Amino acid sequence: MTQALDGIRILDFTQVLAGPYAVMQMALLGAEVIKIEHPKGDQSRTLITTSQDNMAPAFLTCNLNKRSITLDLKSGGAPTIITRLLQDADVVVENFKAGTMDGLGLGYATLAAIKPDLIYCSISGYGQSGPGAGAAAYDGALQAASGMMSMTGSEASGPTRTGFMPVDMATALQATAAITGALLRKERTGQGQYLDVSMLDTSMVLQALQVANYLNEGTIPALLGNSSPTRQPTADAFQTQDGHLQITVIQQDQTERLFDVLGLSHLLNDDRYATEAARIKNFDECQTAMQSVLTKETTDTWLTAMQAARVPVAAIRSLADALDDPQLAHRRVLTRTSEDDLATRDQKAVVTAGYLANQDGPTIRSQPPQLGEHTDEILSEAGFDHSQIDYWRNEGVI
Repeated sequence: MTQALDGIRILDFTQVLAGPYAVMQMALLGAEVIKIEHPKGDQSRTLITTSQDNMAPAFLTCNLNKRSITLDLKSGGAPTIITRLLQDADVVVENFKAGTMDGLGLGYATLAAIKPDLIYCSISGYGQSGPGAGAAAYDGALQAASGMMSMTGSEASGPTRTGFMPVDMATALQATAAITGALLRKERTGQGQYLDVSMLDTSMVLQALQVANYLNEGTIPALLGNSSPTRQPTADAFQTQDGHLQITVIQQDQTERLFDVLGLSHLLNDDRYATEAARIKNFDECQTAMQSVLTKETTDTWLTAMQAARVPVAAIRSLADALDDPQLAHRRVLTRTSEDDLATRDQKAVVTAGYLANQDGPTIRSQPPQLGEHTDEILSEAGFDHSQIDYWRNEGVI
């Protein structure tokens, strides 16, 4: 088996979510990753968990197929160790505040002087330069700063953030694409490259349609709750007898099929509901008519009937219910972190990048590492003897 990134070595200085997840995508495709952690460990090791073993699900999610070395980057021994590890590295990835790596003597200019064909990717909230560079950033802050929250929620709730981390995860995938592109460029030109990946930039990519509508037509997204930006009353979340449906009907023929399923075909003979424009004008009345019918049957009953009639619809499921979907099992989205039945840290994770490959696709080779699990191994491979390693450990360097 020859994976796409076999033979590529990455020095991973990242922590928490966006950076580690980006690097893990490449590790799943064969890259060798050395995760360089502060002696206290990646913040995500203890994030959103009741576990006390420094292996929180947040860490598990982002650090498969990596080896861990602990290193105090502010110590006197750090430059010696990094310089030696850099000799066999192709890529460096970091996600500290802008300027932090330069302050540590580990910025792009310094490391590229040692290894001219180095690919160096910096991931930050607002980029490496400009008036906002250097500001600390987390996903929620970027949802607010980018305008995302201004279009999420309802008039009653006011602006809200999502219950997950879209900016972090999308930034990770942007960084993965950027680094992979740089590796292809290096193969063709022999040249390294510096990559500046910004969470703020990525948040605008996620909102590209809304941004374009505003810049070209002056349209400012409103707080629509679960309603469609098309403002059509037939595209919204509706309550059933035992749950909720998200119906996304935005075309006339879809409306005709939906009303037929609901037993409301007669409304199409009423001028208030006959056309898209009329239904938008009489939004509340149209939804009231639909809702009065939908609460009479269960979610599954309506789902079966609407799908048979080719009406765009989905049940609004809990995460637990969604994870039971046999389609996810079929596509191997949820995977054990180890195929070893004797593994002591066997857990499940989302390891897909949203695609399957017929050959040599994403593969788990090893579980997420314990903090500093491979420190001695990595330093020995780099040519340092045991006395030097013991000295650095006694001095708190590692």
